[in-house]
Amino acid sequence: MSQAPTLVTAEVIAVGSELLGSTRVDTNSLFLADRLASLGIELRAKSVVGDDRQRLADVFRAALSRADLVILTGGLGPTDDDLTREVVAETLGLALRENPAIVAEIEERFAARGLRMPQVNRRQGMVPHGASVLPNPRGTAPGLSIDHEGRVVVLLPGPPREMQPMFDALCAGTLAARAGGSRIHKETLFVAGRGESHVEEIAQPIYSRWAAESPPIETTILAMPGQVELHLALRADAGGAAARLRAAHAELIGALGKDVFSTDGRSMEEVVGALLRERGLTIAAAESCTGGLLMSRLTDVAGSSEYVLGGAVAYSDALKTTFAGVPPSLIEAHGAVSEPVAVALADGVRERTGASLGLGITGIAGPGGGTPQKPVGTVVIALSGSGVTGRVRTFSFFGGRPQVKFQATQGALDMVRRALLSS
Repeated sequence: MSQAPTLVTAEVIAVGSELLGSTRVDTNSLFLADRLASLGIELRAKSVVGDDRQRLADVFRAALSRADLVILTGGLGPTDDDLTREVVAETLGLALRENPAIVAEIEERFAARGLRMPQVNRRQGMVPHGASVLPNPRGTAPGLSIDHEGRVVVLLPGPPREMQPMFDALCAGTLAARAGGSRIHKETLFVAGRGESHVEEIAQPIYSRWAAESPPIETTILAMPGQVELHLALRADAGGAAARLRAAHAELIGALGKDVFSTDGRSMEEVVGALLRERGLTIAAAESCTGGLLMSRLTDVAGSSEYVLGGAVAYSDALKTTFAGVPPSLIEAHGAVSEPVAVALADGVRERTGASLGLGITGIAGPGGGTPQKPVGTVVIALSGSGVTGRVRTFSFFGGRPQVKFQATQGALDMVRRALLSS
């Protein structure tokens, strides 16, 4: 019996008209890309297709002609617009037959909730000839795996809570067995305080050398609001690939220094939270233009109650005085968006909460309110704490209101990070 062909490349097709709108995002593809990379299967393309039979067939047919593995997510429900199962079967020339065991299982799920199974759910029991059924303990739509002329087609439900454990089980079994010995090794590092071009200026001479080696280390630079990400990838057999990638990673960290805030994918708020916890320090903030976003980010981290005391959204000038004790004369003399006011906000919130560190943020998020002297995007951030001196800075951020607010919180967190590393 001949061995099944090795799976080297993959394409993902996300199915659902809702994914083409502005309210739903395809997050399944991100999960699948990560899992495929761990197997050494290269994701070559991702597509989003609406609930249209012909368009789905066209996209599926094209993917099948290019990739060893085609994964479709969504469109396995019981309604007329759930077309994935039918389109795949028709394109591959496979008959659909009802699987009584699947239907019985769906009926039991409804009965357990005291409900009768609607007849439309029988569609979820239709299985293409020769397909393997992937159990779905978290929903009514089972997945399907089909071997077709040396290629593999996988159909997965759309809800992430159903899709993810199903695909993990598939990775541990069939896909791992056919993925071959090569693996994609990855490292990342996140940089703050430098723009993309400045990071490129430092990193390019280093990673261009790796690209000329065999096998090459591929480097991708992504500019994100408030940070620059560098992603390193090396496809190779076991051997010394991981050690080689770690050495390259360390070389970049050495070149970029303290501007590197994360080497393991952690967000800025996670990194800062860990530093505060390690040092037994607490933090509070008085926020104006960020409207509480800084506190929201800090408290998104589990266990943040160990170091976050609280804060105030001092949006109006009057509440800057009420909540943080900023003297009205200071605002009148320098303006609400000024370094003296930011320092007073930081000092005031630290004193009133008893926190080890206080942050003050004031600025102009836009789109209106700017002046020639203080244009939209002007944000002043101050850090107050024992032994912390001169920690105030005026920034000029770009982008719309949400981008300015996020960059302001990123700048504030980075100010804390650098102060803690220097102490």
